[in-house]
Amino acid sequence: MVLGIWSLITLPHVLIPLLIWTMTWKGLALWAAGKRKEKTWFIVLFLVNTIGILEIIYLLTRKPEKKRRR
Repeated sequence: MVLGIWSLITLPHVLIPLLIWTMTWKGLALWAAGKRKEKTWFIVLFLVNTIGILEIIYLLTRKPEKKRRR
């Protein structure tokens, strides 16, 4: 029996790691966008689900904030 992609994704041993992977990257990217006060990026990252791909691209391409001296 050949499983379709949807049938494969709904299997618990595939779905749970996929959810953990996605939520980890989404959380990191949303945290970074919020910390940098990038409202547009925050909204896009929140609404678009790309299984972590957009989130990884965001984290790799956006430069971190420089720390300010007091």
